[in-house]
Amino acid sequence: QVQLVESGGGLVQPGGSLSLSCAASGSIFSKYLISTYAMGWYRQAPGKQRELVAGIYSGGSTNYSDSVKGRFTISRNDNKKTMSLQMNSLKPEDTAVYYCKLRYLGRDFWGQGTQVTVSS
Repeated sequence: QVQLVESGGGLVQPGGSLSLSCAASGSIFSKYLISTYAMGWYRQAPGKQRELVAGIYSGGSTNYSDSVKGRFTISRNDNKKTMSLQMNSLKPEDTAVYYCKLRYLGRDFWGQGTQVTVSS
């Protein structure tokens, strides 16, 4: 029904920027735009639980965790069926595997994740 593929991770120095992308495909997009669905970016650092970084919902509303507010920006492109996360002023504590998620009919679909490492 839904396939999600993240890209754009890598190694960046503190204070740097990265842009993550999540490409969505599947039968649920045959009738409805990607912006119809609740989606989000999550991250999981070693030894920690997976946490919400940013969410985007039908109608375009967004929310961010306090730790990234003002530094990260979530967006979507209906034509490309992608969701993005622009990450600025990166800190070592942003190091984690980043996952995209889509919720459809009460079920969560996840991508495979992309590693972001912030280190000098």
